[in-house]
Amino acid sequence: MQVLLQLGLSLVLLAPQYTTTAAAPSSQCQRQCGNVDIPYPFGIGVNCSLSKRFTINCTVQDGIHKPFRGDFEVLDISLTHATIRMLNYILGFCYNTSTRSMESVGRYGRRIQIRSGPSSPLRLSDARNKFTVIGCNALAFISDNDTGYQGLGVATCRDPLELVDGSCSGMGCSQTTIPNKIYNYEVGFSTFANTSRIWRFNRCSYAVLMEAAEFKFDVSYINTTKFNDTNAGRAPVVYDWAIRDVVRCDVARRNKTGTYACLSSNSKCVDSTNDQGYMCNCTHGYEGNPYLQDGCTDVNECNYNPCPSDGFCHNIIGEHWCSCRVGKRYVKQSNTCNPDTGFIIGVTMGLFGLMVFIVITIFWGQLIIQKRKLNKVKQEYFRQHGGLLLFDRMKSDKGLAFTVYSLAELIHATDNFDNSRILGKGGHGTVYKGIIKNMPIAVKRCALVDDRQKKEFGQEMLILSQINHKNIVKLLGCCLEVEVPILVYEFVPHGTLFELIHGKNHALQISFNTLLRIAHEAAEGLCFLHSYASPPIIHGDVKTSNILLDDNYMAKVSDFGASILAPSDKEQFVTMVQGTCGYLDPEYMQTCQLTEKSDVYSFGVILLEILTGQLPLKLKGSETQRSLSSIFLSAMKENNLDAVLVSHVKGEESMELLRGLADLAKKCLDMCGDNRPFMKEVADELNRLRKLSMHPWVRIDLEMDAESLLGGESTSGYEIELNGYPMGESENQPINPRSSYYAR
Repeated sequence: MQVLLQLGLSLVLLAPQYTTTAAAPSSQCQRQCGNVDIPYPFGIGVNCSLSKRFTINCTVQDGIHKPFRGDFEVLDISLTHATIRMLNYILGFCYNTSTRSMESVGRYGRRIQIRSGPSSPLRLSDARNKFTVIGCNALAFISDNDTGYQGLGVATCRDPLELVDGSCSGMGCSQTTIPNKIYNYEVGFSTFANTSRIWRFNRCSYAVLMEAAEFKFDVSYINTTKFNDTNAGRAPVVYDWAIRDVVRCDVARRNKTGTYACLSSNSKCVDSTNDQGYMCNCTHGYEGNPYLQDGCTDVNECNYNPCPSDGFCHNIIGEHWCSCRVGKRYVKQSNTCNPDTGFIIGVTMGLFGLMVFIVITIFWGQLIIQKRKLNKVKQEYFRQHGGLLLFDRMKSDKGLAFTVYSLAELIHATDNFDNSRILGKGGHGTVYKGIIKNMPIAVKRCALVDDRQKKEFGQEMLILSQINHKNIVKLLGCCLEVEVPILVYEFVPHGTLFELIHGKNHALQISFNTLLRIAHEAAEGLCFLHSYASPPIIHGDVKTSNILLDDNYMAKVSDFGASILAPSDKEQFVTMVQGTCGYLDPEYMQTCQLTEKSDVYSFGVILLEILTGQLPLKLKGSETQRSLSSIFLSAMKENNLDAVLVSHVKGEESMELLRGLADLAKKCLDMCGDNRPFMKEVADELNRLRKLSMHPWVRIDLEMDAESLLGGESTSGYEIELNGYPMGESENQPINPRSSYYAR
């Protein structure tokens, strides 16, 4: 007759419908029973577990506290793998020599039934358990009526000598896998198989569902009761556990109001692989209990030696990284520190390679040091030149159209100040053409300036930047990172008045009215610097090469950025000679005092160039014949103006106009500065003379002049052209080089 035992286990709890609650357990809850940790969601006692189905009983057995679920002793609980290990009872079936019949051995006889429900969090682990049968004539079964699963375990042998330790493939031992999703099962022996004929070397057979990793077949299990005696007739079995009230993680996440079990911020939800439900795990780089608030904490991976033994581990939040000592590099794929190829090459090359390395290291080190020194020098120059003052004013005056350029910007704009970009050179520096943001600019690298000018440079730049006059080249900005500041002006494309008078086309006759207009516009610009700038600005180097011509051939006074502000009483004297020979005020040569009248004298020389077409200074001839001003003043003294006038002007302009212009030049060239007119008076007189030249009684055939410059037929057979552009007389009218401005 078969024996049937039904177990009233904790797996068959008649508790209410299973639900989870996200409430955190009390800190007073017991978290250990004997030497076994009981982590949440499991717990001992009321309100210490996620639900009643996760409750563990801590009882005293043989004087020792041990955790139990029903009749099954708990060995350990894993949060990481979501498993619980318990001791399962071994089912024995032995031949009784006295009664000569098969009898059950152990607590439960020949058949074990374990009953649970689908709401239980536990499922038998199909990955970790195997149905194990031991014997030489053993036929055992395992079944689950809920799923319809049935399995058999058969172990046979004819002679103990055929058995091999560790082998469990049917000879004396067999192991059978089970499917997943099992929460009920029954184990028993068939009465058709008995050991009555082989009891002398195998009296007992055994069957148990147990953890496969904990079993290793021993030949002694066949002829002794050693297997049954292990753990008092018990063997470990593994259950997978999960939160079973929700099908999957996506459903659980949508239902976070009080029932979602993954409470830690660094946790993640994982679908159960053994029936429905989910578990919680800490994310990569974190460890702890994901079912508790802030339960997942950073893992110090370096404690587990994840890096090579000859490397270094660096822990960071959520992960780690490895490095190697000098001469080796870390290879992540193999987790090794391999020799650095560069280091091997260096060793192979020997001393030579080492020396090269040292030289390169020193070179780069010096380069870095020099770069740092250069940056410090740039900062010091910036401070010396008043850069801080400029920035403060630029911030406060938001409408101030002025830019402080970096040296790198200007180097890029001028192709590193390439010679092909040079527009001109002078006593105050070299001017280059540059391009910034598709806009042409003129970049002037100034010659050396004295300490006083360095200290006042920032203040002077603020003043100069605010000058806005149509006949003055606009100062756009500056660079203060160099010993001598670099100035940036608007680009004026059509050359200078010097080229118009003395350039490659100097032999051609130029419309006198054009030159008179340009002179008047230049005078207006200088008048603005002297009379309307605050404080007044003294140009110091007025000459025809510093009078530029724009697209409409309007005069623009340039190079005043290298000039000085009107000096105070304490700073009347300068140590360096200003200006250009031929234009230089003789009174300044005696007193070293630069005044507004010094600019007037230089402008008088410009008027002479217009009248005579000659250079202000000749290198040949006697001393009296070298200076144009001396030649002119001598001719005026002898009442012989006609001798110095350019030939084509004498035939085309009225002598009244020419004498008026000559008288103005004479006044400007007076040896005593106090006797010279102010620049405003010069501009007014030039304006009067221009009106005289345009008077209907004087102006003759202006339309014919315009037609000639625009490309019409010219009776004199020539036309004026500068840099490929014809010159204009006014804003919209061209100039005829053969115009006559006197009554015929």
